[in-house]
Amino acid sequence: MSSHIEDYALIGNMRTAALVARDGSIDWLCVPQFDSPACFAALLGRHSNGHFQLAPIGRPRATRRRYRDHTLILETEIETEGGAVRVIDCMPLWLERLDVVRIVEGLRGRVPMRMELVMRFGYGVVTPWVHRVDGALLATAGPDTIELRTPVAIRGERYTTVADFTIARGQRVPFVLTHFASHLPRPVPIDPYAALDQTELAWRAWCAQSTYEGRWEKAVSRSLVVLKAMTYAPTGGIVAAPTTSLPEMIGGVRNWDYRYCWLRDATFMLYALLLAGYRDEARAWREWLLRAAAGRPQDLQVLYGVAGERQLIELELPWLPGFRRSTPVRIGNRAATQFQLDVYGEVVDAFSLARSAGLEQNADAWAFQRVLLEFLESNWDQPDNGVWEIRGERQHFTHSKVMAWCALDRGVQAVERMHLEGPVRRWRALRDEVHATICKRGFDARKNTFVQRFGSRDLDASLLQLPLVGFLPPSDTRIQGTIAAIERELVVDGLVMRYLPSNRIDGLPPNEGAFLPCSFWLADALALSGRKADAVALFERLLTLRNDVGLLSEEYDCRRRRLVGNFPQTLTHVALVNTACNLSRRGGPSEHRSRGMEDRPSQRNLRS
Repeated sequence: MSSHIEDYALIGNMRTAALVARDGSIDWLCVPQFDSPACFAALLGRHSNGHFQLAPIGRPRATRRRYRDHTLILETEIETEGGAVRVIDCMPLWLERLDVVRIVEGLRGRVPMRMELVMRFGYGVVTPWVHRVDGALLATAGPDTIELRTPVAIRGERYTTVADFTIARGQRVPFVLTHFASHLPRPVPIDPYAALDQTELAWRAWCAQSTYEGRWEKAVSRSLVVLKAMTYAPTGGIVAAPTTSLPEMIGGVRNWDYRYCWLRDATFMLYALLLAGYRDEARAWREWLLRAAAGRPQDLQVLYGVAGERQLIELELPWLPGFRRSTPVRIGNRAATQFQLDVYGEVVDAFSLARSAGLEQNADAWAFQRVLLEFLESNWDQPDNGVWEIRGERQHFTHSKVMAWCALDRGVQAVERMHLEGPVRRWRALRDEVHATICKRGFDARKNTFVQRFGSRDLDASLLQLPLVGFLPPSDTRIQGTIAAIERELVVDGLVMRYLPSNRIDGLPPNEGAFLPCSFWLADALALSGRKADAVALFERLLTLRNDVGLLSEEYDCRRRRLVGNFPQTLTHVALVNTACNLSRRGGPSEHRSRGMEDRPSQRNLRS
């Protein structure tokens, strides 16, 4: 059975990523990119579905892990009865090739070690043809070949490649796993020690560009590294997570594929990147956004592949038993076919932020936004699947209407303040109409709170976005009533649920964990409301949920005290960065966004 989610650490090369368990097993790796089929799929099944383990023989006395400062190089130190070893894991940041470098170092005494390599392509179901060439082991199946190079003697046992060796103090033994297309020549072997050094220099050079200065520098730096690792370098797209089907509740069916790029994350991403000084990454993300969303506005999707692919057909993989027997295991995501009104607002808001931040403009960007706004003029009043991608009947979600208002508001500001061309009178009138409709139909005067959908009395954590996007001032009694209602009804053990378990709006079984990005949004809303001490306390509570190497998933199971959901979750780490900026100084992303982009921020205001 796979480890707990928090037992994993991440390594990656900005094309794909691997999860390394505390016991030294790489249990998840898709090749050659994030959304490709996995060659190690033990994360969602058994060891026989593919894994790559380096571990002492026998039970260790203690295991400690850390990342080298300002890198994604993982170091795992293992104490045994006979001594201690360190396993170093990384993926070099090279454009032309995909390597996993693993180095075992002897720290004390003599430690018997074992390597176990099970290669299974096609998400753990395809056994490759394995043979030796020039001292290397090659495994080929269809379009893929994996090559293993190591100086230790290896042998085959029941479709598994194994090696037994002893490492003494001062010794180092490398293992290099290389993936390449099976129809191409074998890549030139690399020097694993030089590759490690180059990888460390590259990560530290990137981290040195950060402009964040505040009390949470280590947490912010780690989250920014995660954000960079989740970037698909060839296109600038940023995936929501490197995994699929990690359950939102152990044993449940809410198991989705997150190895794609969500438009909804656009504004949050841009703020995190710009506030930390990463303008090149922000520019690349914006350009990916424009390319992916190009086309007819009615065809806009909520998510795309890493290069902007639209066809993300959802399938179930019945041969995988799921993470800790949580089925089904899914690839693809049917949410790509849904109508989600709020996405239009997020896209227009993201481009508004890019203008406000002074990013040079793409000539087609404003024309594209005008098309989106024209579509909203005729469709803002339609029901949709909402921010939580419900698989039940479409509804008139309050958050969706607010984001339609946000799009119109940013369109008006683009004309009035940035002097772009557009039918500003018509947009202004419609913006006011949408605002009035939301306040009338999306607000429950008896409870003094905005509600999840028109005509209901249910709460929804997405309503925390209302003050953050500037729909109403944080001091407005309706906003304060909404925050109070969410604190009263949706907070469990200090963390925020998306909505009550009894609310069956999504057509799925009710069980899931607390949604961590929403918990950060509550901290943002509290800070905007002048309750900074409460906001800091919540933020500090959220930081305690990170695993031992600083990673967070999508949700948290308050009963089991476990991370749940896909891991690591990009939006959670982006929310961590933005909330840290909100709490570290005035003029953070929430304050800036809630003003509706009233002023063009100076470069100093986009720094921490």
